[in-house]
Amino acid sequence: MTRAAFIIAAILAASLPLPAHAEDVSAGSLQISMPWTRATPKGAGVGGGYMKITNTGATPDRLVSGSTDVSSRFEIHEMSMDNGVMKMRPVAQGIEIKPGQTVELKPGGYHVMFLGLKKQLMLGEHVKATLQFEKAGTVDVDFTVEGIGAQSGGAPAMRGMPMQHGH
Repeated sequence: MTRAAFIIAAILAASLPLPAHAEDVSAGSLQISMPWTRATPKGAGVGGGYMKITNTGATPDRLVSGSTDVSSRFEIHEMSMDNGVMKMRPVAQGIEIKPGQTVELKPGGYHVMFLGLKKQLMLGEHVKATLQFEKAGTVDVDFTVEGIGAQSGGAPAMRGMPMQHGH
């Protein structure tokens, strides 16, 4: 790549709109950070939500439920491996967050499910939801919609883009 072409490519890449990322929110002694979800294919009926929840207090709390306008149901799920088979199941009692603990809801582990999606989740959009905690009560969160194959929230827009440096 010539130097001029590289400079033009860098300027164009820098001018791409970056998705705004949701702010961290607090509920009592709980800190909810980086809530995100994946974009969904057209016609998909489900989506997953991910985040980190840190308990800065002295007593345990528990994420017990939630709701969102983009789906008819909101459930807390866990994925696990059982004899080489990945299984997903609802977590009826919710997820406990012990004092001083950070629980990460992520692909392949604990996560929230948006069941009965009412619309396609599109990259760069935001999904508003309300989380219900046993002690801290309700807290509104804003999930950032990342790419369909995203493995984490807040991924740089240019990750995975090949770059060639030349003189």
